[in-house]
Amino acid sequence: MKIIDTHCDALLKLWRDTSKSFADDVEIDTNAMRLKAGQVNVQVFAIWVPETTPHEVKFRVVQEQINVFHERVLAVPGMIHIRSLPEIEQLQPDQIGAVLSLEGMDPVGTDLGKLDWLYEQGICSIGLTWNQANLCADGIGEERGAGLTSFGKQVIERNNQAKVLNDVSHLSLRAFWDVIERSTCTIASHSNAYTVCQHERNLRDDQIDALIENNSFIGLVFFPTFIKDESGATIADLLRHFDYVASRGGVRNIGFGSDFDGISRHVTQLEHAGRYDQLINELLKHYREEEVNGFCQTNFIDKVVRHQMFQEGSR
Repeated sequence: MKIIDTHCDALLKLWRDTSKSFADDVEIDTNAMRLKAGQVNVQVFAIWVPETTPHEVKFRVVQEQINVFHERVLAVPGMIHIRSLPEIEQLQPDQIGAVLSLEGMDPVGTDLGKLDWLYEQGICSIGLTWNQANLCADGIGEERGAGLTSFGKQVIERNNQAKVLNDVSHLSLRAFWDVIERSTCTIASHSNAYTVCQHERNLRDDQIDALIENNSFIGLVFFPTFIKDESGATIADLLRHFDYVASRGGVRNIGFGSDFDGISRHVTQLEHAGRYDQLINELLKHYREEEVNGFCQTNFIDKVVRHQMFQEGSR
């Protein structure tokens, strides 16, 4: 089964170490060799700037990671830049679609010119925050827990107009609801179920229900800390999150948001993108083949790629 993964941090690793090859470096969970072995059809590559980066150079780091994307990721034969999500359905069998997303608007500040430049680079999804607060909103790690600022609301509207997804992973609870109210097309790129694992980054029941009601996509994340309370996690532990979201009516909303290359520990037998077969084989023991294919790719295609906001054509 072909797979769509809505979040990885390979660009951060490649940016930090210029000696690493995207083609086959064993320290890159989502290297091209592993994507091919795991039958990953589309990989979303997040741009994330470490919070310790001086503010005056943060946007330059964004630009440098985009350069990494072009010079080292797209340089690998068969990697195809997806600039608008409907292009996913035009991929050939031997191609892997590469999508850019932005994880946190902090590097942009309030400069709409920088935001427009990111649209021009083919950014297809934007999460307003990482865990901390910025000029758009509070992240889930900010104790204040405020929602969207006036500028954040403006960004959501501009994303809607630009046909760019609004990603609610990492947002504060109040900001989540502000985005749900205003967003044309919303996703949670890499979040699990809070009821199964009480980590602040996971989705509460009412958030899951709202995403399902809005026909939104939920990418379940493979980071053990977000899967179970104790250290370590197995594929069986991860399946509890699939089961829980499905039990709330979300079987056609679930997909994969691995967070590969951004996680320090891995699910046993799911250590990198080349091992997706282990997860798929286990899912097939519990779900119909059609449902598992939905988790792999068709839920994302149905909820996002074929979303009504794209009906008038790609940007």
